[in-house]
Amino acid sequence: MRDYVEKEAEDFLEKEGFPIIPRIFVKTLPQALKAANKLIYPIVLKVVGKTILHKSDVGGVKIDIRNEKELKKEFMIIAKIKGREGALVQKFIEGQEVLLGLKKDPVFGHAIAVGAGGIYTEILKDVALRICPIDKQEAENMLEELKSYPLLRGARGGKKVNISALTNVVVQLSKLPKKYPQIKELDINPLIVNEKSAIIADARVIFE
Repeated sequence: MRDYVEKEAEDFLEKEGFPIIPRIFVKTLPQALKAANKLIYPIVLKVVGKTILHKSDVGGVKIDIRNEKELKKEFMIIAKIKGREGALVQKFIEGQEVLLGLKKDPVFGHAIAVGAGGIYTEILKDVALRICPIDKQEAENMLEELKSYPLLRGARGGKKVNISALTNVVVQLSKLPKKYPQIKELDINPLIVNEKSAIIADARVIFE
């Protein structure tokens, strides 16, 4: 069994044509500063380590870092996390957080999940499921089942997200098991969706 955490998982998905947030892997503060200048502030800083599965729980995700002073401060905090192998410097992109996932069932084969993403995914449990593969209409139906769907449509003064870009990624993901039947689990959390695009900010893949 192979377990791809963030960087490896994102590299795999990028090769398969999925939209991935601009990011640079770093090990040192000078590398982080250089990466931030290349990506242009604001940026996100995330701890990387194969033994660190829930980065937020260990304080390993720092978002909306706006300058060099903030980056130096946050990098020193992340550097002390046990199991750290490095860090990812990512472009900070605002939007709604959506969860996407695949899971292999011994009876039904691969199922795809769409739901409310971010750090409250396990608490909200707002998820729709289908057997793979699906088409765009079915992807839209899944979204409409979610309690959080009104947020995607711009409820309470929020901006309506690009539903077409979101469903494109959902459909694309539902077809991935046909090419890679050995995928046991795949998690994308979050997929950042705004009025312009849908882009993967974090992922994990487990192969049999």
